[in-house]
Amino acid sequence: MLVPHNYLPFEFKENDKIINDWKKLIRSSEFTLGTYVDRFENAFAKFIGTKYCISTNSGTDALILCLKSLGIKKDDEIITVSNTFYATAGAIVACGAIPVFVDCDSRYQIDEKLIEKAITKKTKVIMPVHWGGSSPNMQAISKLAKKRKIHIIEDTCMGIGAKLENKRAGTFGICSAYSMHPLKSLNVMGDGGMITTNNKTIANWMYKYRNHGMINRNNIEFWGVNMRLQPLQAVVALHNLKKINSVIKKRNLNAKILDIGLCELNPRIILPTRNKNNIETYALYMILVEKRDQLLKYLNQNRIEAKIHYPKPLHLQNASKIFNYKKGDFPISEMQANKLITIPVHQFLSKKQIHFTIKKIKDFYKK
Repeated sequence: MLVPHNYLPFEFKENDKIINDWKKLIRSSEFTLGTYVDRFENAFAKFIGTKYCISTNSGTDALILCLKSLGIKKDDEIITVSNTFYATAGAIVACGAIPVFVDCDSRYQIDEKLIEKAITKKTKVIMPVHWGGSSPNMQAISKLAKKRKIHIIEDTCMGIGAKLENKRAGTFGICSAYSMHPLKSLNVMGDGGMITTNNKTIANWMYKYRNHGMINRNNIEFWGVNMRLQPLQAVVALHNLKKINSVIKKRNLNAKILDIGLCELNPRIILPTRNKNNIETYALYMILVEKRDQLLKYLNQNRIEAKIHYPKPLHLQNASKIFNYKKGDFPISEMQANKLITIPVHQFLSKKQIHFTIKKIKDFYKK
């Protein structure tokens, strides 16, 4: 039985509505920003519960635009977590700033208790990551940031639709970045991203910067770049936004079945603690396992497309040598990188496929 990681062939199998709207877009010739982009930005801002949404070409662009809107410059320090995707730190470096890593907790989220120790006079932003579609302790991080008068930029790329006690992920910082990469909870046919904020000054600056700094066809206010979301992708995003609540609901149901089936294998398998007051997006369903590499090979041989996200934390990447980190600096992140495995949990899986996955994991440890 195949348990696929990639669900895109299923998601876009029925595409008549999208293609019909593409035909309307083509007839309109609104190929740069325009009505469809405006519709998506308004709909997404309403969904998140913020005043403004600024769409971008990618989640990475969204992170960079957030940082630039706050005037982040060379040698400024941005605190983030070591076990995130490359784009989090890459966006910081792209602005000339320095990523200051802290370790994660048992839920794979930035450990809020370690943030204050990392703050220096050069710290300008705390950038927590909603890693895997779960969320860090944003209430505690917000309290600390307010006390130390430091801005929060949320990396909500995996957390579109997540909630923390009925408050949307992406509503705690001065601005928040999202990704619509194909395997996120809200996805398009390629790359796409957006930012939400309640700050009018920041929003107006972002609208201009992502469009070359233009204020009209013949004038620019300042030097910007092209970070625009393509209208073709805005059409896809609008259609998928209508389904996002059902997508997250199905992923949560699948994750609950996995949790129930795998919890009895403790301590060979360790599940992260689930906060009952939060809603996760399960962009990734991650667990810590014994004999990780052998289990991964076994599952793949049985056509269960398990993966590792990721086998090497950011501070040990070759690109991080310039920051003088070393092995042992962030032991939780390093331990998790050695034991973590990601199991398919997406909305197109059946209960039969989920139970098949559980059975094969149990069979592996019986052997």
